[in-house]
Amino acid sequence: MHTSLSVHVNHLNHAVREITGKPTSSHITERVVHEARALLQNTDWSVADIAYSLGFEYPTYFNNFFKKNTGVTPLSLRR
Repeated sequence: MHTSLSVHVNHLNHAVREITGKPTSSHITERVVHEARALLQNTDWSVADIAYSLGFEYPTYFNNFFKKNTGVTPLSLRR
């Protein structure tokens, strides 16, 4: 299912920043990190499977993204 807001992306980004004080990309990053933490802590999925389920093309990209945004690697969080 594909839904359209019929709003230009620049307008949406401006409105989100105006209301929340944070850019849209920050909200997306926070949500992906939240989902990744939940999957790492509550499933026995491999890190690669979690990466793919969150839309990362390569597990390495996910590892780098996760460490950059949390300060720890996915595996160290899981331990």
